Amino acid sequence: MIWAVVLLVLLYFTVTHRSRCKSEPPLDRGVIPWLGHALQFGKDAAKFLNRMKMKHGDIFTVRAAGRYVTVLLDPHSYDAVINDSDSLDFTRYAQVLMERIFNLRLPHHQLDAAKALMKRHFLGTRLSDLNGSASRHLQALLKAETPQNQKDWKEEGLFHFSYSLLFKAGYLTLFGGEQNNNCSDPSSVYEEYMKFDGLLTKLARGTLRAGEKRTALSVRRRLWELLAPTGLTEDSGSSPWLHAYRRLLQEEGSDEETQKKAVLMQLWASQGNVGPAAFWLLGFLLTNPEALTAVKTEFSEISFLPDGSVSTPVFDSALEETLRLTAAPFITREVVQEKTLLMADGQQYLLRKGDRVCLFPFISPQMDPEIHRQPQKFKYDRFLNEDGSVKKDFYKGGRRLKYYTMPWGAGTNGCVGKQFAINTIRQFVYMLLTNYDVELCDPHAQMPEINASRYGFGILQPEEDLLVRYKPRKTQ
Repeated sequence: MIWAVVLLVLLYFTVTHRSRCKSEPPLDRGVIPWLGHALQFGKDAAKFLNRMKMKHGDIFTVRAAGRYVTVLLDPHSYDAVINDSDSLDFTRYAQVLMERIFNLRLPHHQLDAAKALMKRHFLGTRLSDLNGSASRHLQALLKAETPQNQKDWKEEGLFHFSYSLLFKAGYLTLFGGEQNNNCSDPSSVYEEYMKFDGLLTKLARGTLRAGEKRTALSVRRRLWELLAPTGLTEDSGSSPWLHAYRRLLQEEGSDEETQKKAVLMQLWASQGNVGPAAFWLLGFLLTNPEALTAVKTEFSEISFLPDGSVSTPVFDSALEETLRLTAAPFITREVVQEKTLLMADGQQYLLRKGDRVCLFPFISPQMDPEIHRQPQKFKYDRFLNEDGSVKKDFYKGGRRLKYYTMPWGAGTNGCVGKQFAINTIRQFVYMLLTNYDVELCDPHAQMPEINASRYGFGILQPEEDLLVRYKPRKTQ
């Protein structure tokens, strides 16, 4: 029995122990066997990876929960990862997350067909239809929140206000059609969705406690039920996009149970970032009077159109700056065959088959002080030249950068719904600032701290809300 235990221990360390080869990136295993740096990675990825960057440079490999992850933080070298679909695969890790978060498997999913479908519905003339629908729903939802005859201030947390309104407008536009033509009330869907969203990072990391597991399973089942009718037929009130997506799933052999799970995944993918982004933007504007005045002035000088065709360079810069400060997704690839990574500085590193590669643009380029001066500070005009034109020239190491901010991903896996998301946020902020008086309840309030556990999952969320008050503006 003792010898069996000894052999198992020896086997464990033989399998899990790893030494760095000369041609590989610096290796940092951490002091805890198998677990490595997983706890620090999950608690505050930005803090941990910044520490690793100070210790090892722009590329290093860390052990986390039995896996070895090579982190690349040189934006000049990002294309070596983004453009390699032969040695590096992004679908495998995506499938792991799909199963952990949504209990979803799509073994016969046609990725190219799905991308083509998204482009058909989120670009071109159909994008205009989506913009118009989102605009109508936002107007109706805002009016329902504050009737025009309301004279008193209404107080609310800005995060809840922004997230709930944009979620409901997005749900009605993409999933529920007209508000009274769908069996699932947007408020009910939002309420359950927020319970699910609060557990999402733990679902992804497999760190739910027993009680949280029960809650997650219950909420997920409830959302599947609420979303079950959406997109089944063209006349069900759902958008043509969702009907086409469900038809694609049917052609791939997915049953109704799988389709419900896939629809929940799309709900999170389409609605999980827009509301938080609008919150941060409005929060930064309300806590920076100069920026708020500049955006309001620009809005007052335009005849606004819901399709976003009107030029709004000041607003666009403020939004880009907001995303620079708060967009923090990981770009992850699985090494499916051994690869020699050529860095922009000429250095070469061997990537082992079976490892993962991770880019974290939040650290660099977005929060890199060499690229963006005072990177922690919100500067609404950071992406404007002195003449008011869009600024695109940013440098690192004396070389102009291709990637100076990356909130939407890059390459073939960039966000297809980018323009629809931007248009929706623009519409929301325009309607609010043009038709309502909005101010902080506490004039000296500061922006809340971010929830550090959300690094890696899109737009960050705050630790606490920011209390604001609003009321309809008096019409002349």
